[in-house]
Amino acid sequence: MQLTPEVRQKILTFQRTEITEHHIYKRLAKRIKSPENAKILQQIADDELRHYKGWKKYTEEEVQPRWLIVWFYYLVSVVFGFTFGIKLMEQGEEAAQKNYAAVGGVVPEAVQFQHEEDVHEENLINMLDEERLRYAGSIVLGLNDALVELTGALAGLTLALQDVKLIALSGLITGIAASLSMAASEYLSTRSEETSKHPVRAAIYTGIAYIITVALLVLPYLLFENYILDLIITLTVAVIIIAVFNYYISVAKGESFRARFTEMAVLSLSVAAFSFVIGYFIRQWLGVEV
Repeated sequence: MQLTPEVRQKILTFQRTEITEHHIYKRLAKRIKSPENAKILQQIADDELRHYKGWKKYTEEEVQPRWLIVWFYYLVSVVFGFTFGIKLMEQGEEAAQKNYAAVGGVVPEAVQFQHEEDVHEENLINMLDEERLRYAGSIVLGLNDALVELTGALAGLTLALQDVKLIALSGLITGIAASLSMAASEYLSTRSEETSKHPVRAAIYTGIAYIITVALLVLPYLLFENYILDLIITLTVAVIIIAVFNYYISVAKGESFRARFTEMAVLSLSVAAFSFVIGYFIRQWLGVEV
């Protein structure tokens, strides 16, 4: 079959994408301990290789994978979880898949390949079971509580005390105590529910998320002497944490980033603003002077 230069170039791009994803899925399948997850990923890898060979029939040309992309998504999957890495990769390939229809009149299999990319692989990916996503609710609980409580507490303490060391001390004591309390509450809550989550693991995820958030929010008060600057940095860090985590969840679980981010950011900053005002009035009422 005689291909136009434009169509041939598109098919070569499809080939390179398929063989690149084949190597990504193949490497992840070998690394994952769960036999069920490994089987799913190997099945997707086999599909990608079959697609590659299907395109090759028309170009009659071997194409090398993008090795930099292979290792990038492999490392992302290792660090942030294979579900996040895979779904991030699939998002990046959506634009390429839309071009399948452009060669459908020349390559009959294009429609079939597109259907498998859109439906079959999506169904397989949704079958993946990753521990860190099963405990995402516990992490969200720890982050939400730490962000709302600590931004509020630190904002109130900032104006009430106006001493960075006292603010940091109070924030750390409050944060550590609250993290232990939240971990214990999550343990009891998970134990009383009918769920596949392990109570101890749920408590650990909640506590660790809380502690890390506390450390990041209090850190500015340990580094800089200007308490107003510290509060601004703390609130900025809070917004960044909200953005990063909600982006992760939006990709890994297919949820709306904008809605979740807006809700958490508005809630945390509103509580901080209210606490800041309360701190001022408490200071005036008690007659505390610097």
